[in-house]
Parts: sequence; C-alpha cells; structure tokens
Amino acid sequence: MELAYYSDYAVRLVNSEDPARGKDSLTSVEAVRDLFGAHASAARRATDADVTRLRSVRARLRAVFEAADTGDETLAVALLNSLLLEFPVSPQISGHDHRDEDGRPLWHLHLADHPSNATAGYAAIAAMGLAFHLTEYGVDRLGLCEAPPCRNAYLDTSTNRSRRYCSDRCATRANVAAYRARKRLAADRSARTGLAADSAQRTSASGER
Repeated sequence: MELAYYSDYAVRLVNSEDPARGKDSLTSVEAVRDLFGAHASAARRATDADVTRLRSVRARLRAVFEAADTGDETLAVALLNSLLLEFPVSPQISGHDHRDEDGRPLWHLHLADHPSNATAGYAAIAAMGLAFHLTEYGVDRLGLCEAPPCRNAYLDTSTNRSRRYCSDRCATRANVAAYRARKRLAADRSARTGLAADSAQRTSASGER
C-alpha cells in the first residue's frame, strides 16, 4: 500500500461527526470496525473503549484541518506532530502477492499493524497518512467544506489547488445557493431602479405643473 492511501483514514474519522447538525456516527464497536475498511485484523481488536478513545483522536485531527483551513501552518504541523509522537508507526517493506511483468514483487512501504489496541492502530495510520499528504502536497491541501453548514474535511488533490467542497453534492448545493443569491440581488437592484425611476418621473411631473 502506498503511504498516500492512508491519508484517507484521517478524513474518514473526522467526517464521522457532523458538529453543525449534531450528528455522530461513531457510536458503537461496529462503527469503529467500519472505519478500518479492509484492515480486518486491526478492526477485530476494537472494544467499547475504542469508541471514546477514537472520538478524542477525531477531535485532535479536526483541529489539524481547522488550523490548515485558517492558514495557520505552524499550528497544523504542531498538532499533527503531537499525534505522531503519541501514536508512532512501524513502517515495513511489503510485496504481498503483487508481481511485475517479470514476476518480481512490487515492493512498497506498508504500515505494520501490531498496536496495543484498535485506536492506537487507527490513529497511527491516520496521522502518518495525513503527515505524508501534508509534506508531499502542502498544508493548504487540507481543507474543510465551504458549503454551510457542512464542515467535512477533505484532501485537495486537484491540479490547481481549487477544491473548496467535500463532495459534488455540497459543491452543487453551494452553486445553487450562490445562483439564487445573485438572482435575489438582481431583483432587488431592479426593484430599486424601478422605484427611483418612478420617483424621478413623479418629481418631473410635479415640476411641470
């Protein structure tokens, strides 16, 4: 697995909560296991205690995205470094069963999966993945959705650093809202122009009498 793959772990955990709407999907051991996806071995270690522990890690990861979103690179890096220190990773070279055309293993770095509990394993993977993304592409590639009230986290992988929303749905919703706002503004301007014209016409007619 490439290290870039692991950055999505941080996004998945942060977005398990929707603070603006008071929603939280991280409420059970099963929800913890769902976060791991294909990493079944780590997921099997999940217990009720991991729900609380992962919520704490989630808050800290959201703080990283919030700092990046406001342009405070130093704070974002400091917050992420504290997670990396608390949840260290064990990188290993792995080839699994993947082979190239000549039958040789396709070697790549893999984060070893042998932490003391599910939270430690998930936090280590999420923090390392996010650190890789940050150092490889820049702090400004970590964002929070601009479509209110959504504040989901996302990783900007666009070629021109133009991403502003967490999903196509939020982008569409924001575009529709902006279009309607422009229409209202145009209508208000038209109404004001019409009132001004009527007032001027009445003033002119009064002057002629």
